[in-house]
Amino acid sequence: MAQDIDRKLRLTAALLGAGTVKELAAAFRRINPSTPFDVERAHKWIQGRASPREHQVYDDWVRLLDLDRSGDWVAECGFDGFLAAVGLRHAADVDQLSQRAASWGVSTRAAEREIFIVGTYACYSHAWSPYYRGRLIRGFLTISAAPSRSLVATYEEILPTGLLRLTGPFTLGKRVVNLDLREPHGDAQFSFCLFPPSPPASILAGFMGGATIIGPDAQPSVTRIVIVRLPGPRGRATASDAYLPRDGSVSSDLEAMGLSVPNRDTVDRCIAAFLKASDDSGLDQIATVVYRDLVAIFDRMWLEAMAPNTRSITPQG
Repeated sequence: MAQDIDRKLRLTAALLGAGTVKELAAAFRRINPSTPFDVERAHKWIQGRASPREHQVYDDWVRLLDLDRSGDWVAECGFDGFLAAVGLRHAADVDQLSQRAASWGVSTRAAEREIFIVGTYACYSHAWSPYYRGRLIRGFLTISAAPSRSLVATYEEILPTGLLRLTGPFTLGKRVVNLDLREPHGDAQFSFCLFPPSPPASILAGFMGGATIIGPDAQPSVTRIVIVRLPGPRGRATASDAYLPRDGSVSSDLEAMGLSVPNRDTVDRCIAAFLKASDDSGLDQIATVVYRDLVAIFDRMWLEAMAPNTRSITPQG
C-alpha cells in the first residue's frame, strides 16, 4: 500500500532542484519518455489527495533517483526510510534535505509567514488507555508546507498494536492553532487546540482530544499536550514504545533523541506543571503564564543549540 507519496515527491523535487510539478514531470520523462507520471495527476499526488496507480511510475522513480531498490519499496516505505536511502545514495545531509522538502513549492510570502513552524516535534501527553493509566505517551508531529501554500501535519504514535498515523491541515490562526487529523485508512481522529507560536517555535502546547485507541471501549478523551521541536527527523529513529516508563523523565527522552537539555530537573518540573489539570471544577483552562514558562526555557535552549551554526554565516548586505 502506497504511503507518504506527497512527502516523498516533494523530497525528490527538492533533491533534483525541480521548482515546479511541471519540472518534476519533465525529470520523469527524461528517464522514460512514455512515463505515466503527468502534471495533472501529480498535483493531486503532491497534495496528498491520491497516489499513483500505475506501477511504472514507481519503477521510473527508482531509476530517477538511481536507487538500488524496487518500485514496490518506493511505494510502500515510510518517509523516514525513503529519506535515509536517498540521503545515503546522493551523499546529502538528511536534515537539510528534509527541511528543503518540507518547504518545497511554498510561495515566498507564505514561507516568510509560516516556514518557521515547519519541522519535527516530540509530543508528550497523558495516556488515554486504561491499561497505561498514569503514564505519559510520546508521539511525533511533523509539520510540512504543501504546494497549495497550506501547512500539513502528521501525528504518529508507536503503539503495541502498531504504528498509528493521522494527518490533516495545520491551521495557524492569530488566537489559536487548530489541527484536525484523521487516520487515512482507519477511523481514528484527533483534534488539537494549541497556543499560537512565535519564532523560533521551539515548543507548542495546548489540548489534544479524541477517543481511546487501546482499551475495551472507545472513550471520548482529552489531555494537555506539550510538543517540543527536535533538531531534525533523525532523532525519532531512536524511539520505540510510545509509552514512557512510569515516572520517566521527559528531558532524558528528549536527550536520547538528540536535543541537548542543560537543566533536566527544571524542564521536567515545568512540563509536569503544564500537563497537570488546573482544578476539579470541570473546566480545564490553561494559564498563559504556565505556557510562557515553557516557551522561555525551550526558546533559550533552541537558540543556544543553533548558535554554533549561525556563527559561521557571513552577514549579507
